[in-house]
Amino acid sequence: MPKDVITTVSTDVIVIGAGPVGLFAVFELGLLDLKCHLVDILDKPGGQCAELYPEKPIYDIPGLPVVTGQELTERLLEQGKPFSPQFHLGQMAERLEKTEDGKWRLETDAGTVLEAPVIVIAAGGGSFVPKKPPIPGIDAYEDKSVFYAVRKMDRFRDRNILIAGGGDSALDWTLNLQPIASKTALVHRRDDFRAAPDSVLKMRALVAEGAMDLHIAQITELHGTDGQLEAVSLKGPDGVTQIECDTLLAFYGLTMKLGPVARFGLNLHENLIPVDTEKFETSESGIFAIGDINTYPGKLKLILSGFHEAALMAQSAFHYVKPGEKLRFQYTTSSTSLQKKLGVA
Repeated sequence: MPKDVITTVSTDVIVIGAGPVGLFAVFELGLLDLKCHLVDILDKPGGQCAELYPEKPIYDIPGLPVVTGQELTERLLEQGKPFSPQFHLGQMAERLEKTEDGKWRLETDAGTVLEAPVIVIAAGGGSFVPKKPPIPGIDAYEDKSVFYAVRKMDRFRDRNILIAGGGDSALDWTLNLQPIASKTALVHRRDDFRAAPDSVLKMRALVAEGAMDLHIAQITELHGTDGQLEAVSLKGPDGVTQIECDTLLAFYGLTMKLGPVARFGLNLHENLIPVDTEKFETSESGIFAIGDINTYPGKLKLILSGFHEAALMAQSAFHYVKPGEKLRFQYTTSSTSLQKKLGVA
C-alpha cells in the first residue's frame, strides 16, 4: 500500500481516554453490542490510577473496601475483555471532524484515523502531556531530533541516543533501545532513580560492561543546525562537559492539560465540558463526556460517579449507532443473553 494512503478504521464508539471510567464504558457499551476503540496518550490503560498512583489505595469503589489503582485497572480490563476493545495507546486525539454521512472522524498525532457515530470523551482532567525540559531553544529540535515519547522503536535504530530522566519511562526506554542504537547514554541530575529497582540494576550492569554511558548531570544547552542535534552540554559535579549525540529522548514526567479536546468545537466551562444529566451528552450531538472532564450541577469528581455516567451514556449512544432498533433494558443477573456475552452462561 502506498505510504500516502491512510486507512480509516470504522467502529461503533470511539472512547478518548483509557482510565477507569473509559474502561468501564467499554463494559456498558459492550452489553449493548457496541464495539469500542480507545485512544490514550499514555502507553498503557489505567489513566492517572495506573500512571501516577499505581500503588495508592482507593477506598470508595463499591464492593471493594480497598483496591490499588493498578488492581482496579486490571479488574476493569478483565471485565471488558469479553467485548474485545481495541486500544490505540501512546497516541493523542488530535483532530475531530464530522463526515458527510454524519459520523465523527478522529485522527491521532500518530496518524491513526477512526470513524464512528459516537465519541465518548473520558479523558479525566484532560490529556497527559510531557513536561518540557527548561533548555533554551529546544522547540527548534522537537519532532526532528528531540522527542518526548517513543512511537516506533525502529525510528531510533542506529542512532546515538541520549535519554534524560530518572523514572520508569527513562529506564525502560534505555533498556529497550540500547540493543538497537549505535550508542546509548542516560543522564539524570542525581545518582538516585525513581524507576523499578530491577530496571536500575540492569542499566547499571550495562554501564559496568561499557555498553552504555551514565551521566550524573543536567542538560544546559543543545548544539546543532536546522533542528538536527549534534551535541549537548551537561553540567555536573565536575563542571560543564559536551557529549555528542544525534537524538535526545526527554522523560521529565507528565502534566495534565485539556489539550486538543479544547479545539473540538465543544462548549467549555473553566476547561470542563458541560453535559446534561440524562445522557451526559455535550453541546454536539453524538459526543458524550463522562468522568472528571465533564461538569454539571452537583457534579462529584469520583470514579464511582463516572461509572454511573458511563451507564447512562451507553443507553443514549445505542440510538446513534443503531437508529430505529429498540433498546431492551436487561439485568446481568437475570439475562441469559447478557450472560452469554460475558461468557458466564
